[in-house]
Amino acid sequence: MGSTNQLTALEAFLQGCPTIKYIPPSSPEYAAARKPWNGARLDNPLAVVQPQSPSDVAALVKHAKLNSLPFTIRSGGHNLEGRCVAQDALLIDMRALTGVTIASDRKSATVQGGILQDEVANKLWEHGLATPTGAIPTVGYVGWSTYGGYGPFSSHWGLGVDQILGATVVNPNGDIVKADEALLEGIRGAGGVFGVIIDLTIKVYPLTSLLAGPILFNPTDIVKTCVEFNAAYEKLLDSEGIPPQLTIQQICFNGPTGRAFGALFLWSGTDIEEGKRWSEKIAGLGPLLVNLVAPTTIPEWFAANGAIVPSNIAGSGFSHNARRITSPLAEAIGRNLVQMPSDRGAMLSIHQLRGPSAGPQNHASVFATREPHYMLELLGYVTSGDQEVSRQWAFSTAEEIKRADPEILLPTAYVSVYNSAIQAKSATEALDKTYGPKAAVLKDLKAKFDPEGVFSLTVPALK
Repeated sequence: MGSTNQLTALEAFLQGCPTIKYIPPSSPEYAAARKPWNGARLDNPLAVVQPQSPSDVAALVKHAKLNSLPFTIRSGGHNLEGRCVAQDALLIDMRALTGVTIASDRKSATVQGGILQDEVANKLWEHGLATPTGAIPTVGYVGWSTYGGYGPFSSHWGLGVDQILGATVVNPNGDIVKADEALLEGIRGAGGVFGVIIDLTIKVYPLTSLLAGPILFNPTDIVKTCVEFNAAYEKLLDSEGIPPQLTIQQICFNGPTGRAFGALFLWSGTDIEEGKRWSEKIAGLGPLLVNLVAPTTIPEWFAANGAIVPSNIAGSGFSHNARRITSPLAEAIGRNLVQMPSDRGAMLSIHQLRGPSAGPQNHASVFATREPHYMLELLGYVTSGDQEVSRQWAFSTAEEIKRADPEILLPTAYVSVYNSAIQAKSATEALDKTYGPKAAVLKDLKAKFDPEGVFSLTVPALK
């Protein structure tokens, strides 16, 4: 366990901060409080603390700096490498900070740093509003959005990172400050590298109707289905184009009846009948098994997603960015889907970046990958049993994809799903891979805003 002296000093400090909930290693709550979504992360923090207000967070950062106490920040805990937990570091759990304040003009909202995606979206839905989120309800919104934020609304309104208008941060001195434009540039893409994010001000949009659901194809010959669907989809993109209100996410997963391959369909436009027409068009791109696209609501949609996502997994994920899904690439993906382990934790997900975030932005950002592309998630996880088999499948798939059509791959990868521990030889290599030409900007901003490295256990690792 961690340093006895540091734990004693922390307990003495907390006597003067009665609102901060303290969970020491001796507490029966400790095991659950320290556990991230990826159960392969076995690190044990010094203790877990749960601040109840921004001033609590500021006090904790001041104490940590004064006592050279390393710490990590947690909200949803869904980082795929489990890096919100570090051995013998203090874990600051932000989950009590979940407020949402909608601006009077209904064009923006301020959300606190511990809020989850479904909490943000459900609150906005009550007011006829929405903002880009991912599809998994228990993912922390701030981490998802600040590191990029691919998801089912990105073709319509852009990535999560491009919704950020402002931020309040606890800086390395423990002061609560409003982020200036230079600091916002770093937060847009590198999240909490510079401080603890107390809140974000984000763009919101009118939304009172939603059309969503999976379109599943016959998985009997999954290689043929994968190749034919992607060829037809690329042809549709080139010939007719796809409305911005529609976002498609390809997915392969293990369902109750076996292996499933299909497209997750989400239409965020006001014309539901037009959305239904498009669902039929997408369903016609492959050997249809069932089209489950239907009118729904944001709360219902998140609840349905949450019911099928494992609450805990263990293993490793890998990622690539590709300009297009060519036939050689689709064949490589399909061959590996045949070999995918049968555990619910193993899956493939393909996000597409097109629309307003695929190009220059109005706001400066260190998020580098702006050309239209597909982000491939190869998730080698298990809900039980031997994680090594699933991890090896994902790694082998990633390696075969590199060989299948290397010219189609982008030089950058998505930081939130890139496996820096395995796919990079050093922090510098990982930083270059995930931030590309923005890596130097990120390093300069870090040197300016956190020269002493108070926030040293953040994502991405800069050293």
